[in-house]
Amino acid sequence: MQPAKPQTDQPTDIASSVVAAMRQLGVMGIPQNYEIFYEALTGSNPALSMDVVSLSARPSQAEIDAIGQKYFAHHHQHNLVDQAREVLAKELEDIAGLLRSERNHIEKYGKILDETSSGLGTRSMSQELLQKVAGAMSAATTSTIDHGRQVANALSDKSAELESVKSKLEEYKKLADTDPLTQIPNRRAFDKEIARIYDSKKDVMFKALILADIDRFKNINDRYGHPVGDRIIQMIAEIFRTSILKNMFVARTGGEEFALIAEGLSEDATFEIAERIRLLIEQTAFTNTQAGVDYGPVTISMGVCMASEANGADELYAQADRALYRSKVLGRNKVTRFSTLPSSGPKNWLLYKKD
Repeated sequence: MQPAKPQTDQPTDIASSVVAAMRQLGVMGIPQNYEIFYEALTGSNPALSMDVVSLSARPSQAEIDAIGQKYFAHHHQHNLVDQAREVLAKELEDIAGLLRSERNHIEKYGKILDETSSGLGTRSMSQELLQKVAGAMSAATTSTIDHGRQVANALSDKSAELESVKSKLEEYKKLADTDPLTQIPNRRAFDKEIARIYDSKKDVMFKALILADIDRFKNINDRYGHPVGDRIIQMIAEIFRTSILKNMFVARTGGEEFALIAEGLSEDATFEIAERIRLLIEQTAFTNTQAGVDYGPVTISMGVCMASEANGADELYAQADRALYRSKVLGRNKVTRFSTLPSSGPKNWLLYKKD
């Protein structure tokens, strides 16, 4: 596979090319792999393209993940969560060890009590022997109480450490699922959310995916610099965040790419929301008032696909992407429904309503 030249307005179905390349190499069709091959085929990152070209004829998922970790930070953020989980597991094992120690000590003390009770049952014990038994019982009781206090103190300390680790774990999980630039969910969070769409086939009918891509964003970065590009991404993310309904999920899935997952809405209602967001972005003034620079107009293209039109998350993503790039081909700043594309017909999900 050869790295492609950056795309302009050529009516190429990049989604189909990406899927074909992945199938040829036997690469698993998951969104993070799709992202890598999309970047490689568009040629937007020459170094990444060369790494993909250098893959073996049948690359393993580990090889693909290595490329993802190299070029996409969100592919390795989950390591923070894994590390926190390991610490949490260690703390729990330490607590279990303390409890086992206390149980063994109590069992030992109980055995001493039983043996002493049996010995006291004989009436031939001398006063001296009774005193020795009383001394041994006192020492064993004191030792057991002291050990119990030590365990209680250690458990208290461990509980505090455990709460701290749990707090860090929640913090890391949130960090791993949050885009650092926009503070909205990232690709990792999106991958989990899109997978949930098909958990129950009965609920697929009124779920949808909207993919969005800022138009000519490379020109903005080239002309004004990446700090300006980052600020525009932040502003657009805020428009998405404040414009969506409660039953919608929005994430930044790539450099200038966003994804929205809606549920409980018809195709017309989903399209109307996408169109409203598109108009809001088109009408927003992207300016630097202090420098007197106007960076606009900034527009966005979108593709809409109902979950009922796909057989799974991978196909849903690919079909929404086809609709998105149809918007690009038609001149950008548009919303296209997958259902309007040639040869796209709805799946009959009503067949599964009895599941």
